[in-house]
Amino acid sequence: MTRSPLVPDAARIGRTALTVADLDATTAFYRDVVGLSVLSETETMATLGVDGTPLLVLRRDEDAPPRTDDRAGLFHNAFRVPSRAALGAALERIRDRSELTGASDHDVSEALYLVDPEGNGVEIYADRPQEEWPRAVDGTISMGTAPLDLDDLLSASDGAAAAPPGTTVGHVHLEATSLPASRAFYADTLGLRVQSESSSALFLAAGDYHHHLGVNVWNGRARPAGGRGVAWVEFLLPDAESLAAVRRGLAAADVSVTDRDEGFEVSDPSGVAVRFRLA
Repeated sequence: MTRSPLVPDAARIGRTALTVADLDATTAFYRDVVGLSVLSETETMATLGVDGTPLLVLRRDEDAPPRTDDRAGLFHNAFRVPSRAALGAALERIRDRSELTGASDHDVSEALYLVDPEGNGVEIYADRPQEEWPRAVDGTISMGTAPLDLDDLLSASDGAAAAPPGTTVGHVHLEATSLPASRAFYADTLGLRVQSESSSALFLAAGDYHHHLGVNVWNGRARPAGGRGVAWVEFLLPDAESLAAVRRGLAAADVSVTDRDEGFEVSDPSGVAVRFRLA
């Protein structure tokens, strides 16, 4: 086990990137339904975010094959909004312009689920106050799943047409080929804290958050990630020394590192690219 975590407590998820076939339709979905703003756009790429902060990169590759049922990859991107009023407004947009596929009360948060035009899972959620999160004696977090009262949530809506400032990618949930291998990489090597786990899923965090990363093997993915879908997931680190320390630790663990976008990138055991850069 790592004696001290490589990834510091102040780390958080930055951007995620998706490879898509239909850039226009996918961009419109994340703009009109999720409520992100288009920050930049070319014929082959779009960057969306909130209040000038990029959260999602969409890359057009019409030659990339569709993700097959046996490949690892994205379970969902989870956009965290800063209030229940904003979550209610998201529900209104989903009902007007898309289709809700699920809604749950997880004790730590209230969450809405849907699917983008390329088949990528999307969660939009609002956290409950941290002092209300159920915890075990060892400090880990217990997350339940109960039906969400949608009428009550709608009554809280502020009617906003877009996601408000303070919206982030709160967490990313991946489908893996091996849970033990994922645990070894994310918990033992990177030092993310396991906040909750079962025989088929892990929920990990930097610091005391309920989770920045979910990993599951619910659907029996046997082949590494590839084709359309998740291109990379990014962790933001608070300072240059933290970034250098993660790089040194990965090198010491014989993990291959590639320079990328003012930081670097590695592949997790399921072939998902994970990037690190300064916040």
